[in-house]
Amino acid sequence: MASDSALKKLSSSQHRRTGLLKHQLHLVKRKDCDRYEIAPIPDQLSFDKGFFLFIRACQLLTQHMEDVVLVGLAGPSGAGKTVFSEKVRNFLPGVACISMDNYNDSTRVIDGNYDDPRIIDFDTLLGNISNLKQGKPVEVPMYDFKLSRRTGYRMLEVPPSRIVIVEGTYALSERLRPLLDLRVSITGGVHFDLVKRVLRDINRSGQAPEDIIHQISETVYPMYKVFIEPDLQTAHIKIVNKFNPFSGFQNPTYILKSGRLVCEDQIRSVLAPDHTQTMEETYDIYLLPPGEDPEACQSYLRMRNRDGKYSLMFEEWFTDGPFIISPRITFEVSVRLLGGLMALGYEMAAILKRNSHVFADEKLVVKIDKLEQVEQRYVQVQGKDRSLVAEAAKNLGLEGSFIPRSYIEQIQLEKLTAEALPDNLKTDLVSSPLPSLSWLSDVKPGVSNHYSKRTSSAKLKSLINHSTNKQEWHDL
Repeated sequence: MASDSALKKLSSSQHRRTGLLKHQLHLVKRKDCDRYEIAPIPDQLSFDKGFFLFIRACQLLTQHMEDVVLVGLAGPSGAGKTVFSEKVRNFLPGVACISMDNYNDSTRVIDGNYDDPRIIDFDTLLGNISNLKQGKPVEVPMYDFKLSRRTGYRMLEVPPSRIVIVEGTYALSERLRPLLDLRVSITGGVHFDLVKRVLRDINRSGQAPEDIIHQISETVYPMYKVFIEPDLQTAHIKIVNKFNPFSGFQNPTYILKSGRLVCEDQIRSVLAPDHTQTMEETYDIYLLPPGEDPEACQSYLRMRNRDGKYSLMFEEWFTDGPFIISPRITFEVSVRLLGGLMALGYEMAAILKRNSHVFADEKLVVKIDKLEQVEQRYVQVQGKDRSLVAEAAKNLGLEGSFIPRSYIEQIQLEKLTAEALPDNLKTDLVSSPLPSLSWLSDVKPGVSNHYSKRTSSAKLKSLINHSTNKQEWHDL
């Protein structure tokens, strides 16, 4: 065990040399017990820098303490806690990880809220931690998310590294903090965390996408703002995970768009003889993610109304020469979801009406789009094969006229707002309910519901009926 004088000398030396990332770390003596911890690092760190300092912090702690080093790894759903802990275990063999999800007790669930901290079996968790610190093996519960119940136990010995990571949304909660030697938080952003949570829960619990998003807006996000976010401020190491979930999609849509008009016979000539033709009327509601700059955003959330049916599109676009490249994830939803998304901090940026004549075969889609707000027609050639899209556009005589901008970018460019909405769509949007969060006071008495920006139905109705005032879209 290092002496206090040696530790002070080490700390002083590290304070003097702050040029290197590792020199931001130094140990301090805890006030509540005869142990050491990492002095908090004020700056937020990238995933890779945070990982490096995490490894170095674990090494320092194990060098200066002889028993189990307990690490708390916390953050909101979808932030990347599990990916981070897996990376740690790959880098440091012999590290044990305890997921707090396995300590859920489904008999404690109230009104279907699985994000309520009261469902966590803290007694079993704290008992396991205490025994591990004493060098004893423990039985860790196993929880099945599809069955929503505990299915058994697994034996966990004290790991050779003496490092135990407790990973979970509430891993930095007040009941655990006194036991933790290192506290680490991982956050992302509401938008990408939402995408990642939806994709994860589809695979893990088999929930419908709309139910997942509704659950996030009604319970997950409010719980995060009231209970989790304050705990994350106590972290020694704060990591911001900028991982983009769209980067893993290897099958995007390639789009070439032009303002040059072509006749229908030309379009038919570049498609298979058995192609189909349809007419579409589409309203696209573009939602600006929380904290995004409307002039620079490349990943709007889009709610689409077509033939009275709603779908939600998570997408991102970028350009490569004349091509617009768009990875996209699409789910069918109901309009009730709009209020929940706005409660998460999304802002309605624009509503775009489009009438399209669609020609399609198995490999290509060619659209003649008429945008009502600008009285302008465009031709879009779309497909999964970039070379086929390029060849079809060339045969249509579109070369030299491509517009490498999405429609929302053109809206931004031309300062458009939605003006002509049918009555039924107005009714849908105005009636989309905001989440009722009265249950929060039951979980944490005295808490107020000011955790997020709110939009009343009256203001939404005013916005839709009087949308000639452009600034209203950004005041939502």
